[in-house]
Order: sequence, then structure tokens, then C-alpha cells
Amino acid sequence: MENALNPANVAHAAKEPATRAQFISSDDKDMLRAARDLTKDLGEAKAGIYWPDMLLSIAVGYGTLAGAILVNSIPLAFALGVVSALALYRALMFIHELTHIHRDALPGFRTAWNLLVGIPLLVPSFMYEGVHTLHHKRTQYGTVEDPEYLPLALMKPWSLPAFVLIALLAPIGLLLRFAVLLPLGVVIPPLRRMVWEQASALMINPEFRRKPPEGRLAKRVFWQELGGFVWAWVLIGSVAVLGWRPLLIALAIVSLTAVLNQLRTLVAHLWENDGEPMTVTAQFLDSVNVPPPGMIAEIWAPVGLRYHALHHLMPSMPYHDLPEAHRRLRRELGEQSTYDGANHKGMVELVGRIAKSTMGVRREA
Repeated sequence: MENALNPANVAHAAKEPATRAQFISSDDKDMLRAARDLTKDLGEAKAGIYWPDMLLSIAVGYGTLAGAILVNSIPLAFALGVVSALALYRALMFIHELTHIHRDALPGFRTAWNLLVGIPLLVPSFMYEGVHTLHHKRTQYGTVEDPEYLPLALMKPWSLPAFVLIALLAPIGLLLRFAVLLPLGVVIPPLRRMVWEQASALMINPEFRRKPPEGRLAKRVFWQELGGFVWAWVLIGSVAVLGWRPLLIALAIVSLTAVLNQLRTLVAHLWENDGEPMTVTAQFLDSVNVPPPGMIAEIWAPVGLRYHALHHLMPSMPYHDLPEAHRRLRRELGEQSTYDGANHKGMVELVGRIAKSTMGVRREA
């Protein structure tokens, strides 16, 4: 009788996708066990994949950025700008991997990424390290203490376009943070505290306040902020030498990158939790996989982020092993399993689902 009432069995018998609500207080232990047992031979971050992927993305991103600045044709400049934004977006998303891989797994990778991507784009790795891991804590996911969660599906309809469009201002905000607020904070401690707590993390929860850095992270913060400060003033000073056009084009491309990331964030979860702690299975089902056969998800959710729900089951799994882990779990657990409940078709379907939910909120208001 107890087995028959298991939420996993109820969902399977009804031939309906499993949902977060079914697993708020109890896990699907069979799925968790399968995730552990079927992937024991995976999990090693391979330098031969990470380094070429990152370096090629950087080369394409900066090369096409330079082309967008130098060419005289507006259509060609626009096309090059789009390619640049997509390539830099992929390079930027390695910040997610830096947060999860063991610090000794890829010698020099974190430093190289910060020098080539993080500081030039004014998003050094400290803005994710020590923050993103809170999003994976079982007792904090989806609560007010989660820096990366908002119950968007339970908010008003206007919140969705506002959530995406605010990302357009990200490059200006980052430039202001590193060029102006950072040095002012050196002489005005209350301002420094406010900047650290509210403008030093890639977060979407306005209620979250970041705690002071400790240990190795504190040392990295100093050097990365110094690099960001110097680079921000190099960018501002370039106007006197090169004029406004190069900087404005670069800011526009980075704005597009930020919007792409915000769109991906919008559909990374179903955003249906209202603040209560959840089981690992419930967190998994509130998260999203967009697996093949569709290929476009590899563009808007690169570096393994199309398997975001699976990542919540196995946070330390390198991005290049997630496709194989997904294939094994899908083959073993089958369709209509709990695991299948986190698999979705694409961005349009997901945005529609969240938008429909917000319309319901408006009718109830």
C-alpha cells in the first residue's frame, strides 16, 4: 500500500508529467539512486574540452566585435554584432563551470578566464563564486535566501518583460560599479558595504544581501576588483582616443549578451515555488532540461545549461558529461518517469507556460 501511494508511482500510473508539488516533502529515491549509480564513471573535467571551447568562443567573440566596429556596412556590422554576442555569451557561461568544478581540476583555467573574459566584460568570477552555490543548497533553494530565485510564475504579467529588459542596462551598471562606486567605496565605508551586499553578485533576488568574502575568495576579490577598476577606466578613456562609436558598439553587443542570459534565466526554472523549502526531487522538477533533438537550445543555453534540471541533480558534473548522463537516465527510467517531468521542448513553450501562470495571478488579484 505504501509503495502504491508513492508520488512517483501516482504520476507514472496517471501518465502525466511529474510535478514539483508531488515531491515537496518526499524524494523519488529511485531516480536519485539511478543518477548516482549510472554516472559513476563520469565527472572528470577534461582540459582538452574546456580550454579549446573557451578559447575558440573568445576568438570568435572578440574577432567579430572588432569587425562590427571597423566595417562601414550597417547590415554587416549588425550581423557581426549578433555573432559576437552569441560567442561572448558562450565564453561568459564558463563562469558557471568555475563555480562547480574542483579548484584543482583545471590549473590556470580560472585565472585565464578572468583575464580573457571576466574582467574585459566586467563580470569577474567573484560575482558568481560563493553565491551560486547557495542556489543549490537544499534548504535555501527557492527561498528568500536564494540569490537566484524569484517566483516569477506567481508574479504579475508585467514582471516578465521587465525582468528581461532590465538586462539591457547591465553593461552601464557594471561600468558604473567598477569605475565610480568601487573607488568611492574605498573612502566611504557605508557605500562600500552597500555595493558589496547589493551589487557584487549575479543575482535576481532583490532581497538577497551578500555576506563579506572570506579566505581565498577575499584575496581573489581584491585582485579581480582592481582589474575591473583599471579596465573600466581604460574603456572610458578610450573615448578620448577612439571616439564614442567603438565603446557604444561594444556596450550594445554586451547588452545583447546580457539579454540572452536573462532570457535563458527566465526559462531555467518554472519559478513556481512560493518560498518553502523543497526536496531535491522538487527542486529538480522546478528546473528545466531542454534536451535534443532540438539544437537551438545549444545556442541560448550553452555550456551544458540546456540540462539545467539535471545539473541540479548533479551540480559537480562537468558540462561535457551532461548529455551522456541524460541519455543514460532517460534510457533507464523511461518516458513518463519522474525524470521525464523536467524535460521540456523549448523556450517558446516555457515562456508561454510562465506567462499563462502570471495571467492567472492577474485574474485572481
